[in-house]
Amino acid sequence: MSLIRAESLVKTYRSGEVEVPAVRSVDFAIEAKAFVAFVGPSGSGKSTLLNMIGCLDRPTGGKLTVIDTDVGSLDRRAAARFRGRHIGFVFQDFNLIPVLTVYENIEYPLIMVQDWPEQKRRAQILRLLDAVGMSGQARKRPDQISGGQKQRVAVARALVTDAQLVLADEPTANLDHDSAYRVIELMKKMRDELGTTFVFSTHDPKIMGEAEVVFTLEDGRIRKPAGMKEAVGA
Repeated sequence: MSLIRAESLVKTYRSGEVEVPAVRSVDFAIEAKAFVAFVGPSGSGKSTLLNMIGCLDRPTGGKLTVIDTDVGSLDRRAAARFRGRHIGFVFQDFNLIPVLTVYENIEYPLIMVQDWPEQKRRAQILRLLDAVGMSGQARKRPDQISGGQKQRVAVARALVTDAQLVLADEPTANLDHDSAYRVIELMKKMRDELGTTFVFSTHDPKIMGEAEVVFTLEDGRIRKPAGMKEAVGA
């Protein structure tokens, strides 16, 4: 069974009296442990799709099932609980808390959304610090590490709750070429070792080249496939 399935999914925003369609009746399916990219120009709907999958926004129409849950039917509180238990996020600007250390930034989701005892939290954080190659930087704050290191911390933070699904919105946009490749390889390693599904919204050809499936969006619709890795439909 698919980890994510969209059926005639629609998202429309209102600006005064005007309706602005962002996603126009799309269908797709994403399997567990996949490495998938949504690509397309700005305004094509890819970030809107990620926000709906991540329960940050609700569909206007159609059905969206994520990890056996009709997420469009969840109220705000239930959506927050579901998001905290199952989904991690990686952003292009890292979104690390500047006054917290690397260790504390990774720990933050566990304190906010999970009732984990301190010993269990520590073991999980140390395991992920080692996995992302940041054990030696645990006491540093974000302004003391490089952009590539910040994104490694962001990946660890996304995985710390044992998330089944990680959504990454332009995660390499603020990284140099070498750092971007290292972060992509790190995420593939995490997918292979932990079984995590990664879904990207991106313009980056490096991510497109590594993705197993690429959905290309134009004007809120998924374009018909033009290549072997490109996909459409459920």
